[in-house]
Amino acid sequence: MTAREHAMRGATVEAAARRLLENTGLRWLAGNVRYRGGELDLVMFDPAAGSLVFVEVRYRRHAAFGGGAASVDAGKRRKLVVAAQLYLSAHPRHAQSPCRFDVVEASGEPPQLRWLRDAFRADDC
Repeated sequence: MTAREHAMRGATVEAAARRLLENTGLRWLAGNVRYRGGELDLVMFDPAAGSLVFVEVRYRRHAAFGGGAASVDAGKRRKLVVAAQLYLSAHPRHAQSPCRFDVVEASGEPPQLRWLRDAFRADDC
């Protein structure tokens, strides 16, 4: 798979993840938010919980090396927490909101999505 095809696949999977989350009631706030050292794939708001949701979207064509959630290791979690802190600093109206970190993993062809709510906590990092 070329770099271009990989990027297109990533965008397609992120769009599908966004639709999945919106269909469950979450509201989209931002996507592909980049900071030095980290990126937030999706930033959503959960009106039912009144919380901000930082979503990591992971795609694996094959599960031979573990699923997408397994690839969110301790180092990746730390980067996501730092990026979330920077997002909160840049958006003060959300600074006091409760937050959670979810993972949407996609695997196979065509990709099947699995949403892992509260996949990890900032305190764990």
